[in-house]
Amino acid sequence: MRTTFDFAPLWRSTIGFDHLAGLVDSALRQATEDNYPPYNIERSGEDHYRITLAVAGFGADDISVTAEQNALTIEGKKPEKAAGEFLYQGIAARPFRRIFNLADFVQVKQASFQDGLLIIDLVREVPEAMKPRRIQIAGATASPQIEQKKAA
Repeated sequence: MRTTFDFAPLWRSTIGFDHLAGLVDSALRQATEDNYPPYNIERSGEDHYRITLAVAGFGADDISVTAEQNALTIEGKKPEKAAGEFLYQGIAARPFRRIFNLADFVQVKQASFQDGLLIIDLVREVPEAMKPRRIQIAGATASPQIEQKKAA
């Protein structure tokens, strides 16, 4: 089932969010794709996030984590090796590729591997030049009443 959205009301009041429609479309496509490996996304502070992937059967050397401008790509592939005949194989070892879209200024701080979990810590670091600042209005003069109060 494919649903289309009308973003016209949004475009009337926003500037620079042209990629939003692409993100929504990507999310709709991803909802029908394979959900392997399972993962959690948690917020551990105002600007701190953590992604945890359950990668049982994979080692740290079998996984690659790549951070690009606004995307985090995690890929896993087990090397081919001769193994015995499985009577039952419940631990998935198939290759995977998971892509997370990152907001502006979100950076990967570290990645660790413990107890079959890949843990990736992220933080949003907005540069000082990009933070909100008060803009002085040129040519504005204070009213005489305000000037009198300042003098008193």
